[in-house]
Amino acid sequence: MNEELHLDKTGRRNLKRFTLGVLASGRGSNFQSIIDHIRLGVLENARIGVLVCNNKDAYALKIAEQNGIESKFIDHRNKEREVFDKEVVKTLRDHNVDLVVLSGFMRVISPYFIDMYEHKIINIHPALLPSFPGLHVQRQAIDYGVKVSGCTIHYVDKGVDVGPIILQHVVQVREDDTEESLSDRILIFEHRLYSKAIQLHVDGRLKIEGRRVKIDYRENWEQKWDERQRAYIEYQKDKWEKEGKSLDKVLS
Repeated sequence: MNEELHLDKTGRRNLKRFTLGVLASGRGSNFQSIIDHIRLGVLENARIGVLVCNNKDAYALKIAEQNGIESKFIDHRNKEREVFDKEVVKTLRDHNVDLVVLSGFMRVISPYFIDMYEHKIINIHPALLPSFPGLHVQRQAIDYGVKVSGCTIHYVDKGVDVGPIILQHVVQVREDDTEESLSDRILIFEHRLYSKAIQLHVDGRLKIEGRRVKIDYRENWEQKWDERQRAYIEYQKDKWEKEGKSLDKVLS
């Protein structure tokens, strides 16, 4: 982790501004939520340097264009996994990326990629790992009959959905839930939690010890985060209303 310090507007000492590299394959809703957290001043000392996408039709590319973020399409087809990953890593290095953020990136990352960014790649998964790894996890949760589900943010290692867990949020599974209704409810908290995990990493508050990630919440870190994130939660409510869904009803 880069430990260069600078003074912010209030004279506090903070870690230098981190450059994020986002990898996406689809709609990029978590990518958009990170953009919104930065724009609203919730996620501090971070900027998105580049979006890398392996699907030329992904909506994430349009999000990048709309927000003035540089993007690059890298086709994975007819390439060995490590060959593709070397192209991605080169792009990330060309943009001086400090932290790689996966946002619906539908590729298994090679050991080469992990070695190049060890403990500097994070992913979000819409279930409470280690339960229900892989795809269609909300359907798996409902079919299995669990009473709670949620989302998990973890560091990426050489397994699939098994890296050290940073944060989790629990969501109740209702008797009348469908895959869509449970997905919506979890997505609300995905969009809130991912930027929190990024901020913890940027602020140097995470320490990996084996499978455990210890979090340093001293100096009222979490209280300060919650106060800043109120701006995003209000924005999120308005956004869902404009899309024809009442966030309060989805959560009630």
